[in-house]
Amino acid sequence: MKQWYQRRVREDLKSHYSKLREVVPSTDYYKYHESWKSVTQQVCSKVCLLSYLQNASLLDRAGMACILGVESETEQQFHLCLEDYLIGVLFMATELSRLAVNRVTAKDYSKPLEIANFVRELEAGFRMLNLKNDFLRKRYDALKYDVKKIEEVVYDVTLN
Repeated sequence: MKQWYQRRVREDLKSHYSKLREVVPSTDYYKYHESWKSVTQQVCSKVCLLSYLQNASLLDRAGMACILGVESETEQQFHLCLEDYLIGVLFMATELSRLAVNRVTAKDYSKPLEIANFVRELEAGFRMLNLKNDFLRKRYDALKYDVKKIEEVVYDVTLN
């Protein structure tokens, strides 16, 4: 992606989140959090995906908070909720499983191997968490299927 476009997107994200911070009283963060939660999860997913495609690494929560122009610590009034970040990362893994299939279709056989290693590491990290029966747990369960899908793609590539 072009550098000027990335810069523009980052500026827009910071602008929108700063406007949100101005509107929402500091004491009512969790009262209104549901209103922008799904958008934040999707933004985290897309920004993490772009980061992976450019650097082959995961953007951490502090880096994501910096891009959004919010705090990463939960003690602050307006911050990037850990659960929103983690769900965004799980959404990104689903996109990577689709990318692995598409790369094989485009006859790029090395990218699915890289994606498989990366998603396995993600899955190992999530496995260490004690997740409750909520949406984050359901997304983690979907990650297991994404890992299986990518491993099947890699297996088929190695057979051919």
